[in-house]
Amino acid sequence: MKILFLSAWYPYPANNGSKLRIFNLLRGLSKNHDVHLISFTDKPNPDQTVLEEYCTSVRSIRWAENRLSGANRLIAKASPTPFSFLDTFSEDMVAAINNVLDSEEIDLIIASQIKTGTYAPYFRNIPAIFEEIELGVMYEQYAAAESLKNRLRYRLTWQKHQNYLRGLLKYFGAITVASREEKHLFHTKIAGEGVKSEIVPNGVDVDSYVPYYESAKPNTLIFTGAFGFHSNYEAMVWFVGEVFPLIQKAIPDVTLSITGDHKDLSLPQEDGIIRTGFVDDIRPLIAQSAVSIAPLLTGGGTRLKILEAMALKTAVVATSKGAQGLDATSGEQCLIEDTADGFAQAVIELLKNDEMHKRIVENGFELVKKKYDWKEILPILDELATCIKE
Repeated sequence: MKILFLSAWYPYPANNGSKLRIFNLLRGLSKNHDVHLISFTDKPNPDQTVLEEYCTSVRSIRWAENRLSGANRLIAKASPTPFSFLDTFSEDMVAAINNVLDSEEIDLIIASQIKTGTYAPYFRNIPAIFEEIELGVMYEQYAAAESLKNRLRYRLTWQKHQNYLRGLLKYFGAITVASREEKHLFHTKIAGEGVKSEIVPNGVDVDSYVPYYESAKPNTLIFTGAFGFHSNYEAMVWFVGEVFPLIQKAIPDVTLSITGDHKDLSLPQEDGIIRTGFVDDIRPLIAQSAVSIAPLLTGGGTRLKILEAMALKTAVVATSKGAQGLDATSGEQCLIEDTADGFAQAVIELLKNDEMHKRIVENGFELVKKKYDWKEILPILDELATCIKE
């Protein structure tokens, strides 16, 4: 069938979790379908060469914020539609959608994330899938707000998004989410059980990691994640401030590498920490590390950082929130701890106990291969697409 795929992220180079998901979906869908891509981009004239290997056509639209000014901003903030969607609304995206629908007999539209789902009124009643609705971060902000000011602020934001999403759902035959937790949140807070939903988890291409396998360097930890995503920075502030000193006390030569753009944000201490900054390919760094950590305290979805580590045969220690959405059992495929002392002891045990380290690594790799390889995941979306079209 002919599929129009709308992306909030320009999917190549695939250097963050959202881009990796979208790139792999496009690559998988292209094996059985004719895919036309329209994607937002933050760069002028992005390279389309790789995407054109999988997509029949590729159109890019510059993403822009602060489109509204003056009185229009004040009016938009009073609107029942969340301000962020009004302030970033792109007539160029509407024109690109119309152009494809005028020139191609599109059978199905897939809108990836809410930034493209907002254009559903322009889909001309063509069957559509709302791909990867993520509610966890926003709902947690609302649920965890402590001050009266924040409770009121996040409650209003959450209610606006709830109502806005409910209004968009009439344009879609189904929605997808990345985890059981996101599915539960969607059905309890947004749409009840009357909307068709499917879990399409994040995944990895296991075969692409084989060339990077190597022995890990002793007493090395790694965290992969840019600080521009607040949950990553929050996780590192907690880990570096409360957990890492406990590990250093037991293993003085332990080092922690942190990848990604750090936005010049400070950490409680820098002793034993290596900030790599952005790297083109983090796979060698993960493969060389003894333990990959995911000490996340907030956020939603499925942690690609954990799946990548397991695929590279690197042991994982995570918080419950960090491992959320994965069918992983603590003590089997990874270690899960939520207190500073528990997290530190889990890392120390893996660094000192070779037998445990080997078992966790082998079990984690088997889990990824069976449940989180894109070869296993893509048929779920493909079957859903066929069902919606019919």
